[in-house]
Amino acid sequence: MPSIYYEDYVDGDVRETYGRTITETDFVVHAGHTGDFFPHHMDAEFAKTLPGGQRIAHGTMVFSIGVGLTATLINPVAFSYGYDGLRFIKPVHIGDTIRTRVTISARTPDKRPGFGRVTEHCEILNQRDEIVLVCDHILLVEKRKEALASA
Repeated sequence: MPSIYYEDYVDGDVRETYGRTITETDFVVHAGHTGDFFPHHMDAEFAKTLPGGQRIAHGTMVFSIGVGLTATLINPVAFSYGYDGLRFIKPVHIGDTIRTRVTISARTPDKRPGFGRVTEHCEILNQRDEIVLVCDHILLVEKRKEALASA
């Protein structure tokens, strides 16, 4: 597990995940976990009356899967501090394939000694390269010991 310290992050760095196709099983499992069985997610006949004519994925499911796709590396010196600005931009349907583009958008000092905050701007895209969800993931990241000594 490589350690990526606060000083190692570079504003503007971009990484993109592999894709993941959304399935019927995803809808059912997420509804079971959350209790959200609203008809626009679960009732195919009702969904035919909606503008898109088909069921719409739970926004929280798209968020969970999209963020989960970014978890390909364990950084032992960084901790998730939370998410800001979560917005559902476009609907996602069964059969859509999503992936996540992560851009380092800010690095700011933190009031805790030895830590800084890194903001990752996350854009979840569908197979047509349309942004379907955005949010900012805030990381609390340790500073290098050398950086602390020179401060």
